[in-house]
Amino acid sequence: MNGQMCWLSGLGGGNKILHLREHANRPWQPYSAFPHYRVPDLTIPGASKGWTTYQRLRQAGWTLVPTAQAHAIAPTQAASAIVERQGSLNF
Repeated sequence: MNGQMCWLSGLGGGNKILHLREHANRPWQPYSAFPHYRVPDLTIPGASKGWTTYQRLRQAGWTLVPTAQAHAIAPTQAASAIVERQGSLNF
């Protein structure tokens, strides 16, 4: 599995944390939403949330997407997610 990683602001802004997505057409989610990939965080004060997970996934062939690029494609993802949800509704 070669997914994508990106450093994005967490809820409420603030410091960036690692976000993941397994497929390019899926929305970004915090790394903590993927317990099967997550590695325990460092206990060093001020350490980036997700740094150890990032290191492991990078070695596994995951791609790092620049933050600016992730923001640029976010509206397209949102639109495709809406279409996907609407297509799954049964009337």
